[in-house]
Amino acid sequence: MKRKSHDQGAAHSQQTVLKPVSRVAIHRRRNKSGSTAEILLVAFLFGASVLIGGVFYYHFTSKSSLSSAIIPKPQEHISKPKAPEQLSKPKAQEQDSKKTSGLRISQKHDSPHLFPKVAVLPVFATIPNAESLMAETYDGKPTIAGIISILQTFLSKLHVLNFDLVGAEASIDKIIDDVFGLAQEVLLPFDAAYRGRSIFPVRDDESIFMSLAAFREHLLMQTLVGAFKNAKFPDKLFIGAVVQNCFGNVDKDGTIHTKGLPCRTGAQVIGKNAAGRDQTKVSDAPPDKNGIESFCNNPDYKKYCDAGQIRVLYVHETESLGPAMARYYASKLWGGETYFMQSDSHLQFATHWDQKFIMETKAALNYPKAVLSSYPPGFSGGKKISVVHESGGSRLCTCGFSDSPIEKEIIRVGPGGSYDGTEKRPAQIPFIAAGFFFARAEFLVDVPFDPFMPWVFMGEEIALSVRAWTSGWKIYAPRKNLISHQYRPGRMGLPKFWGSVNRLFHRGAMNNNLQGVVVGRIKNLVGYADNTKEKIEKDGYGIILKEQKHYGIGNEHTLQEYMTFAGIDMEKKICKTPDWCFKASLQ
Repeated sequence: MKRKSHDQGAAHSQQTVLKPVSRVAIHRRRNKSGSTAEILLVAFLFGASVLIGGVFYYHFTSKSSLSSAIIPKPQEHISKPKAPEQLSKPKAQEQDSKKTSGLRISQKHDSPHLFPKVAVLPVFATIPNAESLMAETYDGKPTIAGIISILQTFLSKLHVLNFDLVGAEASIDKIIDDVFGLAQEVLLPFDAAYRGRSIFPVRDDESIFMSLAAFREHLLMQTLVGAFKNAKFPDKLFIGAVVQNCFGNVDKDGTIHTKGLPCRTGAQVIGKNAAGRDQTKVSDAPPDKNGIESFCNNPDYKKYCDAGQIRVLYVHETESLGPAMARYYASKLWGGETYFMQSDSHLQFATHWDQKFIMETKAALNYPKAVLSSYPPGFSGGKKISVVHESGGSRLCTCGFSDSPIEKEIIRVGPGGSYDGTEKRPAQIPFIAAGFFFARAEFLVDVPFDPFMPWVFMGEEIALSVRAWTSGWKIYAPRKNLISHQYRPGRMGLPKFWGSVNRLFHRGAMNNNLQGVVVGRIKNLVGYADNTKEKIEKDGYGIILKEQKHYGIGNEHTLQEYMTFAGIDMEKKICKTPDWCFKASLQ
């Protein structure tokens, strides 16, 4: 109806113009010998008629401008959206890409997908127009705000689902079926929309995205300060943090109660028993401190939060599904930065660590498809922010089949050999550590993170290694240690995600039981003879192999080629350290 009124308004304005002109024309035919005054009169009337007609036309057409914005154009006039990797870089950015800082990238005309900005505080802030942003993201027009809205939707539905599962005292099978079903409903369509291509164009400005999965982390603020303070180019550093905290007691509708001591500690050592063994106790505790809030309220670092360099997804500890899932969420907070770095959230950094990791990656012979990874050296102590003193890097050369009944014989990675300082290039290794790796962001296209790995703690490293290497990415150990890591034995008494899972379902070994089933997905991927597709389906757990072809072996090498390369004998379940790795002879 509104498009019709637009046509009527246009016709009316045309009549308004034509009538005076036709009368003047008739008058001129009757008075061929008209005076100059008459000619001027004609010109005046003609100009006036055009002006009046224009006013009428504007008046009637402007009323329909809103409807024309709402009503879609005919399909043949709508250009098909380009894939993100086909989008051309703005000329201004292209000409000055080397000088572009993180603060400049925040401008809307350079990176429209970073707008609207998502507030990092308060926690669980509502994103305006979330449904519209989600629909656009599912439809191939992604924004960080739309992606966070999708992740928030998944977590909100998981929150309600958990209440229902706990109330029904659901079986392990029911819990697995429902959580996998929810991932299939909310997360899988998002992944499918960008499968085989980059969600955003990869910027060529040497920027770094750091993926941080933080579970009730008391050193998150210190990690962020250390990263920015010691970076050579802090304006090019972007953080994607998944903050899994106890924010208080949470009702089914999401209301948070923070009074008193609504949280629980980890198993804290309180003494020795009669046999001389540690005695532990879990106590009530206040809500966890939010490291993001501490960082963003610090006057020295607030500017990075204001510039959009900190992206956050908040998760209630009761919705924590383990590190593999948290890293899946964090990978989706990537916004087009040149490099992708995954790390734990309790780190210290060397001076100019950012530039040095970039230079080391470029020194690898297989660059740009090169991954740096290692187990960083450890540090002890509290919250003091220290600068890492560079030392010779170590290499991940060894592995073994776990003999723990909880870990179901999963392959565990280990170190084996260090650099002596004479090496001209980084050397290859067969394994990626989940707690630290660094690569170009195209890694996310070839090795997308798997949304079907809830409750998994052990196994993500061998899965990452196999998938990356068979996709043509070579793995290297950095020659220098540029970060250090706080390793956390159980006697530190820090909360663990499996404790939250067990408390949620009021069953002591619940996470072990859930992980014991889901780890079959990884064992099937890696080629365990007792975890074939047929065996898993016969046991009634076929759902754990959901969409595995999209998160599986790459197309550049076979699984058996990787096993030979890494020295793994799946039949005998033994690992033999490759001589080339121990000697750092393969570049």
